Amino acid sequence: MDPTMTTPPSQLPGTRLLQRSGLIWYLTAAVGQLAFVWMIANHYGGHTLRGDYPGWNDKPIIKGYVEGDVAGNIMFAVHVLLAAVITVAGLMQLIPQIRKHVPALHRWTGRLFLVLAYIMALGGLWLGWVRGTRLSLNSDLAVTLNGILILIFASQAWRLAAARRIDEHRQWAMRTFIVVNGVWFLRIAIMAWAVLTRGWGLDDKLGGPVGTVLTFGAYLIPLAVLELYFLAQRSRHTIVKRGVSALVLIMTVLMAVGIFGAIAFMWGPYM
Repeated sequence: MDPTMTTPPSQLPGTRLLQRSGLIWYLTAAVGQLAFVWMIANHYGGHTLRGDYPGWNDKPIIKGYVEGDVAGNIMFAVHVLLAAVITVAGLMQLIPQIRKHVPALHRWTGRLFLVLAYIMALGGLWLGWVRGTRLSLNSDLAVTLNGILILIFASQAWRLAAARRIDEHRQWAMRTFIVVNGVWFLRIAIMAWAVLTRGWGLDDKLGGPVGTVLTFGAYLIPLAVLELYFLAQRSRHTIVKRGVSALVLIMTVLMAVGIFGAIAFMWGPYM
């Protein structure tokens, strides 16, 4: 009998490489997301605390402060400032040491993350379809699909946690993490494309073929890679584990390029 047939998948060759590729991806994403949080706190938080609401528009955004639009301005402020909170909560959810050693903190930050996911998804849909915060129909449809997936995935994660089906809950929580960060992934994808191709095929409305691929692919491609990662975790084939590890590392390099571009040209202090 092949000894690998009796060995748990978590102990097969290639498993450690898969785990390390996931860790490298997480640490890279964490750097980019914390830079995003810093920008929100420094720029939007700073202008809000000073009462300088028109200053929101100093960063490249679709529709920030609009004179006389009280409801829209409040919703925009809540949406943007809560993005910082949900980003930190999401990063904390993926730290295994917190899950293992401080389970109460993991549960409460998880509840906060999922509640904010609902608020952010519904708020994003309102901003797009009611306030008209959109670049093009394609980009609005991408954001709408993203919001619907957030509502579905967050509901699944909550339901499975309540049912104590922890392994399934973790998978749905990770899927939720990806789609909740869809707008962040879009910014990273745009900047990676801009750095690597000098913006070839991009227009300012994200309505062309390249823009359409980026707006939908920004979260659907990471979701697909995550599914392959789950598959590799279950697989008994070393080549599958190593192949997916290589794919994760390639995606990490592309993400790092996008993070560099976003920090340098989108979130930096001089933008």
